[in-house]
Amino acid sequence: MSTTVPNSSLPPGSPSLQGWANFPRTLPREYAIPEQVPSLAEAQRYCEKLARSHYENFSVASWFLPAKLQQHFFNVYAYCRISDDLGDEVGDASASLQLLDAWEEELNACYDGKPRHPVFVALAETVQKFEIPRQPFADLLKAFRQDQTITRFPIFQDVLNYCHYSANPVGHLVLYLCGYRDAERQRLSDFTCTALQLANFWQDVSVDYAKGRIYLPLESMARFGVAEEDIAAQRNTAQFCEMLRFEVTRAREWFEKGEPLIKMVDRELAIDIELFSRGGQEILNAIEKQNFAVLGRRPVISKSRKLILVARAALGKLR
Repeated sequence: MSTTVPNSSLPPGSPSLQGWANFPRTLPREYAIPEQVPSLAEAQRYCEKLARSHYENFSVASWFLPAKLQQHFFNVYAYCRISDDLGDEVGDASASLQLLDAWEEELNACYDGKPRHPVFVALAETVQKFEIPRQPFADLLKAFRQDQTITRFPIFQDVLNYCHYSANPVGHLVLYLCGYRDAERQRLSDFTCTALQLANFWQDVSVDYAKGRIYLPLESMARFGVAEEDIAAQRNTAQFCEMLRFEVTRAREWFEKGEPLIKMVDRELAIDIELFSRGGQEILNAIEKQNFAVLGRRPVISKSRKLILVARAALGKLR
């Protein structure tokens, strides 16, 4: 599937034309719009390849999905993956914003029945089959746009508001794919998705700072006497570690609030939710094992712990 920037059908000044005109070298060339609209089969293969090659946890989780849902999860994941990369891997805020605008135009084309990009050709079938509204997809783009302009969060509620767009829509999309549309399950899913996002934030403080971002609330830093210079210099001071202990405790509370969802969905989805929830809590455990000294020392889950989590999930499926 060769790629180019289609321009004959786009008006001057179109977000798509501006966004794809100078495709950044930091992104895979196959992310661009192809010369010809792919067939559904080609688009589905594109999404499956992207899902299987970019995220090891996705492949693990997909073991427990009903076969009839796998392709649709690949399609949704491919959308989320490219959206994230357009916001995080370009290296230029202005270029990212243009690309995200172009990507949203493709999302609109998908809902208008005129998809061109393979992700949206595949996603169009998923959207129609499961009657998925446009908003969760658009909300993710709002978070990635925010990353280009907002790099500090005054209070914890600001972090939660960010998670509302960056993490929670993914849970809603999963629920739609599994046939759940009610507000209560979405509310419980939001707790789990937010908790997962918080766990990743507290794991990646140094990684995010290298990108110019601090997701730790400024109110927490002030309360515990942590200066931005400590993060920049990767100083795991006693004050920093106490602050992170406090934030890890808050993340655990969000995981606990989301746990009732596991008993409110069918077995296959319950296994996936529990797997991701336990995986997020294992990140918090890894942070705690380092005495919350994460600066310059990114905590990771050991392979043995990952295998234990997967084994438990597999046993749950056999019961």
